[in-house]
Amino acid sequence: MALLLDELRSADGAAEAGAQAWRLAEAMYPLCRSLTGAGVRATLDLIETQGGLPLQRTEVPSGTPVHDWEVPLEWNVRDAWIADAAGRRVVDFRAHNLHLMSYSVPVRRQMTLEELQPHLHSLPERPDDIPYRTSYYREHWAFCLRHRDRERLGPGPYEVVVDSTLAPGHLTLAEFVVPGQSDDEILVHTHVCHPSLANDNLAGIAVAVELARALGRSRPRHTWRFIFAPGTIGSLTWLALRPQVLPRVRAGLVLGLLGDGAPLQYKRSRRGDTLTDRAAAHVLAGIEGARLLDFEPYGYDERQYGSPGFDLPVGRLTRSVNGGYPEYHCSADDMTLLRPESLAGALQALARLAQVLDGNRRLLNLSPFGEPRLGRRGLYRSTGGHAPGAFEHALLWVLSQSDGTHDLLAIAERARLPFEAIEAAAEALQQAGLLRDLAPDEPAPAFTIPGSQTPKGTPT
Repeated sequence: MALLLDELRSADGAAEAGAQAWRLAEAMYPLCRSLTGAGVRATLDLIETQGGLPLQRTEVPSGTPVHDWEVPLEWNVRDAWIADAAGRRVVDFRAHNLHLMSYSVPVRRQMTLEELQPHLHSLPERPDDIPYRTSYYREHWAFCLRHRDRERLGPGPYEVVVDSTLAPGHLTLAEFVVPGQSDDEILVHTHVCHPSLANDNLAGIAVAVELARALGRSRPRHTWRFIFAPGTIGSLTWLALRPQVLPRVRAGLVLGLLGDGAPLQYKRSRRGDTLTDRAAAHVLAGIEGARLLDFEPYGYDERQYGSPGFDLPVGRLTRSVNGGYPEYHCSADDMTLLRPESLAGALQALARLAQVLDGNRRLLNLSPFGEPRLGRRGLYRSTGGHAPGAFEHALLWVLSQSDGTHDLLAIAERARLPFEAIEAAAEALQQAGLLRDLAPDEPAPAFTIPGSQTPKGTPT
């Protein structure tokens, strides 16, 4: 895994992956996605065909209970428009799928402008942009349009048509699992329910695909599970379907809004001190402008994974946050907002973060009584009188702290060294027979001084 992620962290490797992610986002952009329906399935098709990522799909019938919710009816739309008396479409779903409020029920009526106005949405403060609006759980219909166009509408009459279906069907979610050396899991979730909005969330989907492809060519320590699902109801459905997985989850990330020009931002999990939180703090400390955000119970699917009953160690990585950039939830969030270099930078950060999450572990020093002779094991220079080099320094830190109570990330934090340096030192010491892994739930053993029956060290 280390070699592969090193390649992804390189400037050339990240640039190539970022460009691939941008092309996938461009292909997905025209599709009309929602909580359910053909648009979600077509998006998953593109992830498989263009993204090269084989997926395991699950179709969950409408009406299926998922905790306090239930899977909604399936929504599909063929066409929708508002036409003036001359038959000219003044609002046209075919021109932009944001023109129709998501989950609009079927309608075919003649209406005056006065009758139509309660069914129109626009943004006076952004008169040239189409807003994104939904009505998932209340049967309703509406159109969204540019405020300038709304102001030009005459008194009517207008032909109003929503050629949609809202009927029993299925919610579709998909997973890609990278088997690890351990059954312990790391989750990566991204939402697939938004229509033609590029940063929110084609950026998250495309970045998740590239990270999954890279990890899929490796054999990580942990099992990695990538989840592509509609927001809120999708993660709740997955949580209801996979109760056997939840006790094995050691870390997790929700990915979204990673393609604009804002600095990277990590939102802490509900607990705030999980491995995911610590790893993100370690990695983002080395990225210019990156920020750590405290948890709040509003946002994306991290709030479902971290709800009190589940309390999973899942945080969120974004650039701009939801509601935090002018183009949010309107037609200005188009492919011009998505930067290949921003996608590449997110992938570089995620490669480092993945390495910390996957490689972190506790180790036990098997030669704890004084420093072992590293020189005769080829781990220390043969000529004395010099201060230790960077690698030798990392070796000494790992030996010093590997008493079973510190993980590698804690050692890196205390030593003020990159995690990769500490991990490389630990692997070298393991190969020399000086360390062994401790199981996640294995207590730190006490050391017994040779010739003495009195245990010394940290009590368990």
